[in-house]
Amino acid sequence: MHVLPLIGGKVEEVKKHSHCLAFSSSGPQSHTYYISFDSFTEHLRWQRQAAKMVSQRISSVDLSCCSLEELPPNLFYSQDLTHLNLKQNFLSPSRGLSELQRFSKLRSLNLSNNHLGEFPEAVCDIPTLTEVNLSCNYLTCVPSAVGAMHNLQIFLLDGNSVRTLPPELGDLQQLGYLGLSFNQFGQLPPVLHRLVAMERLCMAGNNLSCLDLPRLRHVRAKQVDLRLNKIQTVVPEEAELLCHVTHLDLRDNQLQQLDASLFPRLEVLHCERNRLSSLSAGGALLKGLYASSNEISQLEVYPVPGNLTYMDVSRNRLESLPDWVCESKKLEVLDVSHNHICELPIGLFCSSSLRKLLLGHNWLRRLPERLERMQIEVLDLQHNQLLELPSNLFLKADSLRCLNASANKLESLPPSSLSEESQSILQELYLTNNRLTEKCVPLLTGHTHLRVLHLAYNHLQTFPASKMAKLEQLEEVDLSGNQLKAVPTTILSCRRMHTLVAHSNCIQVFPEVMQLMEMKCVDLSCNELSEITLPENLPPKLQELDLTGNPRLSLDHKTLELLNNIRCFRIDQSPASFSVSEGPGAPAVWSHGYTEASGVKNKLCVAALSVNNFRESREALYGVFDGDRNVEVPYLLQCTMGDVLAEELHKTKSEEDYMTNTFLVMQRKLGTAGQKLGGSAALCHIKHDPMDPGGCFTLTAANVGKCQAILCRDGKPLPLSVIHNVGVAEEYQRVRQHKAIVTEDNKVNGVTDSTRIMGYSFLYPSVIPRPHVQTVALTPQDEFFILGSRGLWDSVSPGEAVEAVRNVPDALAAAKKLCTLAQGYGCTDSLSAVVVQLNVSEDCCCCCCQPPSPGPRALRPAPQRGDPRAARPHATAAADALPMPSSCSEISSEVSASEMSSEVGSTASDDPPQGGLLHEPHPGGGASGGAESGRGLPAVGAALLRAARRLPGRVVPPAALQRSLRKRAGQRGRGAHRWRLLQRQPRGGGGGHPLPARPASGPGLPAAPPPPPPRPRRGAEPGAAASRTGGWAGGGAVPPQGRAGQGEGTAAETPPPWAGAGERLGGPAREEPQPDRGGGRRPPKSKGATSPPRPSPTPTTSSSSRQSWRRR
Repeated sequence: MHVLPLIGGKVEEVKKHSHCLAFSSSGPQSHTYYISFDSFTEHLRWQRQAAKMVSQRISSVDLSCCSLEELPPNLFYSQDLTHLNLKQNFLSPSRGLSELQRFSKLRSLNLSNNHLGEFPEAVCDIPTLTEVNLSCNYLTCVPSAVGAMHNLQIFLLDGNSVRTLPPELGDLQQLGYLGLSFNQFGQLPPVLHRLVAMERLCMAGNNLSCLDLPRLRHVRAKQVDLRLNKIQTVVPEEAELLCHVTHLDLRDNQLQQLDASLFPRLEVLHCERNRLSSLSAGGALLKGLYASSNEISQLEVYPVPGNLTYMDVSRNRLESLPDWVCESKKLEVLDVSHNHICELPIGLFCSSSLRKLLLGHNWLRRLPERLERMQIEVLDLQHNQLLELPSNLFLKADSLRCLNASANKLESLPPSSLSEESQSILQELYLTNNRLTEKCVPLLTGHTHLRVLHLAYNHLQTFPASKMAKLEQLEEVDLSGNQLKAVPTTILSCRRMHTLVAHSNCIQVFPEVMQLMEMKCVDLSCNELSEITLPENLPPKLQELDLTGNPRLSLDHKTLELLNNIRCFRIDQSPASFSVSEGPGAPAVWSHGYTEASGVKNKLCVAALSVNNFRESREALYGVFDGDRNVEVPYLLQCTMGDVLAEELHKTKSEEDYMTNTFLVMQRKLGTAGQKLGGSAALCHIKHDPMDPGGCFTLTAANVGKCQAILCRDGKPLPLSVIHNVGVAEEYQRVRQHKAIVTEDNKVNGVTDSTRIMGYSFLYPSVIPRPHVQTVALTPQDEFFILGSRGLWDSVSPGEAVEAVRNVPDALAAAKKLCTLAQGYGCTDSLSAVVVQLNVSEDCCCCCCQPPSPGPRALRPAPQRGDPRAARPHATAAADALPMPSSCSEISSEVSASEMSSEVGSTASDDPPQGGLLHEPHPGGGASGGAESGRGLPAVGAALLRAARRLPGRVVPPAALQRSLRKRAGQRGRGAHRWRLLQRQPRGGGGGHPLPARPASGPGLPAAPPPPPPRPRRGAEPGAAASRTGGWAGGGAVPPQGRAGQGEGTAAETPPPWAGAGERLGGPAREEPQPDRGGGRRPPKSKGATSPPRPSPTPTTSSSSRQSWRRR
């Protein structure tokens, strides 16, 4: 095939031949092609099209990210170029850049990210240039020849190592924007005062320690950006001399006090993330005030800011709002959340301009009763101490569209109108976590435009059917965590309903929601359903149905066939399929539950991992992965990270080493999926040394990004994770060393706000995957730990999360509650939560050193060097890694996990497995939202197993020894388990094994009923496999030997650039056989794809015990 560039060439008709055209290319070595057409019509069409092409002139060329080492010759065919983009290549000043002078009309030139090393002086010989970008090129100086570019208007030198500017730069009389951010300037360059046309000066990320206003007065720039410096003091100057500054950005410095009234014409002030205790500003022309994340207790603006439209003073220490706030006639958005405000000004709700008012996370007990001309559209009152809302709130706030009053103490609601006709346009109402009863429901019927209603975790016992019928516009309803026994049948009046969430109730009758054609998601987990009635055809848009945690629910074969058509169908397995290979009397050590929730557009960008019997020993592995807005990375981590960890455990026993290597190897396994996409990850590994009779269980946590884990110890949150971002001094210095740019939203190169995260390999070495690792020894005071995605911790504080689930007996119900609370507080991101309940006995900790007690702080930024708060923090800057997840979300039974690796990562290797993650799932866990429990070996069995390993002669295989022990153990353990299942709390969930309740203090507690007498086993060998929903019981019970289906291998990947940087990447990647993880959700496989058959774990396993009630 020949490609002929026609632009600038010519097309001619060949008269000697019929229907023939001659096409000639441009350039010094032009070629001519003669083409004959079958008809005159085709001939004419080609001639007209070609004539248009040859008449065009190239004015803009983009050759960015093309790995160019020199300029291509074809680039010079057109001398009419005006815009040339050559960023992110490998060009050098000595190889062809001097040829750029041939473009006599060039106006814009982008040479950023080429690692030039020295300034290309040939650029100075192009007099037509108006814009030059030389950012991130390791430049150390600017030559005096720059003064020859008299037409230059924009000059960007960000991300270099420049310390001084030549005096000749002052000759650029048309220069309006000078970018000097992230260089090595210690003060404002003197030459700046000669740039008379400059309007914008950017010097973020330099080494300025003092804001010298006398020097700044000579700089005529209107917009001054000095964020991310080290400014601690301000040298004052007379206000009249600073009239030219209209926009001042002092974010992320070290200021303790700021008097911005020295800038009399200031319009926008940014001073977030300093240490300000007091702030003063002039209000004559002020339009925007941004001062969040400080310690401000005193705020003064004079005169009254009549032009102020946006004010953000959230996360400070304000105890009251100044009166001038009510006098700002143009204020539209006011954010004073996360302060200490106890009372609001009387006239705050009388503003005719205020549209959005955020008052959450304060100490408000009541709101002003005076409501006049109120135009507020969004009102956030969550996390206060309100007992009631103003009685005339809905009568006066006729523009209110969204109200969030969650996490208060509300017992009643104000009426929507005084008559049957209501003028309310309220569309979203969030009342989660209050004290409302069914008496409040009739007051909601006046909001006829209501689309979203959250009443989770209140005291509702019924929802009147007649009232539900009047809310015809409802689309999303959350009634979870109440005492409802039924959902009213009048829900059929809500024809637009697409989401019904009613988990953790006492619902016994399946609602008739399947007759609503718009229904997409139904969550009725953790209820008391015994049967369901379905129409002949399910709603065509139904994507999710969760019925886990309904132990009495039984479905016939026809119903199961119908429900298998749902993309994500979750249900517990029948008790008859429970494993019979559990050790009798073995105490439950851990029990887990998990859940996931889609974000906007029903896109699930999170995944979870749960392996209760990791490596067929007394270990467990849990993880949460968050891709922010991408699905590929979290699911690849979910399917692969567990196997990588299993392999690393064979190589080293050091917690820091094997966890760090797991992340680094996983980074390489992400392959092409991790080049421009990324995701957060948090792993928790429970381990017990079988060779140490008195050893304790240890919990090792590792994380990158914003997925985090916390441990509840004595009712207090103990952080196991840290957040790495540019707000951490060590992380910021590392990013600076690699000449990366931090944009105004605190993102590295404008991509991610995490400096350590999986994927985003194109940002290496500024962004790395090396995790923070922390190990603690588990004690009887450790009650549970929580892993959560970014959206969970952005909405729910660690302290609130611990208090919310501490008294929830079931792990599944606890995980469900966390996600529901986050959604009720306004979170719209994808959510994932894993709750692992612990029951560590004293004898497991007799030889352990007491771990550090939890500090008063919860999730925090990375500790500084020498910080004693972390038990064993390991957070250093180094290479990246690829985590391999095994999720508790639903993984398709038609596609193996290794196939998932090859489809998403496209570089996973096909080396043979190393073992370690072959296990059979526990029967009781639900799918996404299942609960599972862990069981330890009997003490005698563990001792015999250790003794057998020391014998010099015939060594008893561990699995065979354990099966023998279990066979001699009798039936007592099995009967006790079934008795516990029947005694589970009515609102517990997940079909798992709830841990024994902790003893409560106080008189009058009823004694626990004795266990039932042993019953014989029926039709199962001690080791028969159970259902594939969820992992095997953890804490010591070893499952039967078996292996899941292993996908086909894929081609070996190309090592990433960091592979040779001194970091251990574990050699060639190996694809492990994937365990039968219960309930993992994954993207659907392409049509016609199949997976290899899954062999039975033992010859005695029946096919029914392996059946899954979920369609992939």
